[in-house]
Amino acid sequence: MAIMNDKWIKKQALEKKMIQPFEDKLIKKNVLSYGLSSYGYDARVSNSFKIFTNVDSATVDPKKFQKSSFVDRESDYCMIPPNSFVLARTVEYFRIPREVLVICVGKSTYARCGIIVNVTPLEPEWEGHVTLEFSNTTPLPAKIYANEGAAQFLFFKGEEICEKSYADRKGKYMKQLGVTLPKL
Repeated sequence: MAIMNDKWIKKQALEKKMIQPFEDKLIKKNVLSYGLSSYGYDARVSNSFKIFTNVDSATVDPKKFQKSSFVDRESDYCMIPPNSFVLARTVEYFRIPREVLVICVGKSTYARCGIIVNVTPLEPEWEGHVTLEFSNTTPLPAKIYANEGAAQFLFFKGEEICEKSYADRKGKYMKQLGVTLPKL
């Protein structure tokens, strides 16, 4: 399995619409960087946030998820309460080729502030907006900036094409739009 470079990512984005919208260079002036890098793509977080709250004393249960567990906000930034987390989504819509697996890693600027980004792998032939989780590991409120870099996506091409892709399995998070909550 090989990691794919900027030339390959750009070609897939432009010819196969693998990433939309696509920024063909790294934008970094006065923002957390986003766009094409040497061996990855830095995606942006949108301005839609689901902030977890305990106002209604809800329990977070992946089998019976309650919408009262969070409040929705649309803003140029999001304040994450201390020791809490927020769900958001990428600005970019991804279409992953059948022979590719994508791994997401957090941005070092956020990590150095105690803000951790978590995303599960993007499987072969998955598509949609990526739901991002930002965890604030600090005892202080933390700020996330909309329309700026949130995480880097690394593209790995398999030596052989998989037998069953995410699309073949009819995965439950296929073609998700917006911030997608847990599904059973």
